[in-house]
Amino acid sequence: MKTLIKNSWRILFGLYVFIYLPWFFYLEKTITLDSPNIHIIDLPIDHVIPFCEYFIIPYVLWFFYIAASCVYMVLKASNSEFLKFALSLIVGMSIALLICMIYPNGLTLRPDYIPDNFCGRMISTLYSTDTSTNVFPSIHVYNSLAVHIALNKCESLKKYKVVRYSSLVLCILICMSTVFLKQHSVLDVIGGFALMMVMYLLCYVVDYNRLFKRSEKKIETA
Repeated sequence: MKTLIKNSWRILFGLYVFIYLPWFFYLEKTITLDSPNIHIIDLPIDHVIPFCEYFIIPYVLWFFYIAASCVYMVLKASNSEFLKFALSLIVGMSIALLICMIYPNGLTLRPDYIPDNFCGRMISTLYSTDTSTNVFPSIHVYNSLAVHIALNKCESLKKYKVVRYSSLVLCILICMSTVFLKQHSVLDVIGGFALMMVMYLLCYVVDYNRLFKRSEKKIETA
């Protein structure tokens, strides 16, 4: 309880959900496959990749993976670790939605036939609630990468190799699931990786303290 109270300021970052969700659903309603400016971004390789309904399991596990990781980072991460994690998610997801606004995109990959089994029924529910537009870059892929990187850089998890390796396996399966379920194109996956590379540099590589010191010295000597 003391830890939660001490880190209560971190929960404020969760308010971003009240920005992201209305923004996302607005795009879902306004950008459709019938939109005159829509860009269909199917690639030839997407039609070669087989549809596999069993990948709905890691796809759905994404929601628990993200939620559980956020709770852990709120409770256990250092201030620096948490800020990098939170900013990578918030800024990255915002950039992804901005890209969809500037470059409306969609897919025509969903199969005509879905097996009538448990996994197939889950996919039918997914298809009915999530459109095949606003897919580039894949937020499913981006968030999985952002979470996995944050968990691997979290000092409190350094000695728990099982957790870190399990995160890697789940991250890979989630990325694969996006194309095997025909929810995303290979291009969307590449876009998610590219966006994560940029955000990794901005959040984990750039030493802002050194940059600020250099700018201060330049001002003093000017």
